[in-house]
Amino acid sequence: MIKKVILSACLLISFVSFAQQGTASPYSFFGIGDVRFKGTLENRSMAGVAVEQDTIHLNLENPASYASLLQTTFTVGGTFATSNLKTSTQSEKAQRTTFDYLALGIPMGKFGASFGLIPVSSVGYKIFTDNTATEGLTSSQLEGKGGVNKVYFGLGYKITRNWNIGADAQYNFGKITTTTLEAVTGVQNSTAEVNTSEISGMAFSFGTMYQQKVYKKISIFSSLSYSFAGNLNSDNTRVFSVQGDPDPYTQAVDPTKLKLPNKLSIGLGIGEARKWLVGANMTFQGDGQLENYYNKMNNVSYQNYSKFALGGYFLPNYNSFTSYMSRITYRAGLKYEKIGLIVNNESIKDYGMTLGVGIPIPQSFSNLNFGVEFGKRGTISSDLVQENYVNFSLSFSFNDRWFVKSKFQ
Repeated sequence: MIKKVILSACLLISFVSFAQQGTASPYSFFGIGDVRFKGTLENRSMAGVAVEQDTIHLNLENPASYASLLQTTFTVGGTFATSNLKTSTQSEKAQRTTFDYLALGIPMGKFGASFGLIPVSSVGYKIFTDNTATEGLTSSQLEGKGGVNKVYFGLGYKITRNWNIGADAQYNFGKITTTTLEAVTGVQNSTAEVNTSEISGMAFSFGTMYQQKVYKKISIFSSLSYSFAGNLNSDNTRVFSVQGDPDPYTQAVDPTKLKLPNKLSIGLGIGEARKWLVGANMTFQGDGQLENYYNKMNNVSYQNYSKFALGGYFLPNYNSFTSYMSRITYRAGLKYEKIGLIVNNESIKDYGMTLGVGIPIPQSFSNLNFGVEFGKRGTISSDLVQENYVNFSLSFSFNDRWFVKSKFQ
């Protein structure tokens, strides 16, 4: 059954992932866009806490976790995002439905492997400047779309019962297109500039996880992962056109060398496996070199990214035979992020709260997961935009035993 589900989902999502516009944030103009990937929904519902060596859920934040899988696990997730964008004088609403990830994990004794497709960042904005009431002034429309995706392959190894290590390799690819339309009041023809960047490059990461029982059923969980800085190649094209002119002008633009920043994530938690967990994660990331020729601005600079998250889960009784409600997992978390962007001398920050539930599918280890995230990013100070957002997410985690020879026909 799981094999049929995987095939159908792969065919559908491979198309959807390239067609979607995954954000409505004006801050996605900068760098390679708005960073999308926040982990699987199980971890996102705990604000990103991912410290336990889970046996039935994929942890895409640390490749060492793959070695703990006991069943083949296929997971896929998506989000319906709503946001209210406001400045000191006006506000607008936006909605998006997006694909978040698709991944497969396979246990292999002391080893575990995983591969999948994940949107890394998205560009999606429309900004209007209306000066049509004043003769000689320019009105403009800025629009951006696209983003960067990655396919990855990772391998984990269980050194001891409590200690895992792992590594993965990612191939990043995507296209970003920005369009600028300008019209001068009183002048008949408008002009258009279209910039297209084809992005590709490799990246690598490794991780380790360790757990230790400290009192009866209580254990300490720890996680460390590190992503190396990676190079991205951006092949660029710029096209100019004038309204009514059938022959646009294509300008050759030199390729741009971008650099993904290195990233360190450290997590620590305490709890009883398959019962409860309270944990914290800290993530630190360099500023990289992701500015391209079309989005350089004098009032914008970049700084190191950082994130602090606190979260956990509670599962009343995972093996209850009499109460279905006792087998539902309840998750919650809080987060604080500095997204690494400074505009008009203001560091852009993101505050959020997450809630979620994991609903088991009867007679299996598979489950449905629902999550909601409330947050605020940016500020109305310094002529900037504040985003108040609510994200509703859904994921499926299917579990099955593969490569097991039947004894009975």
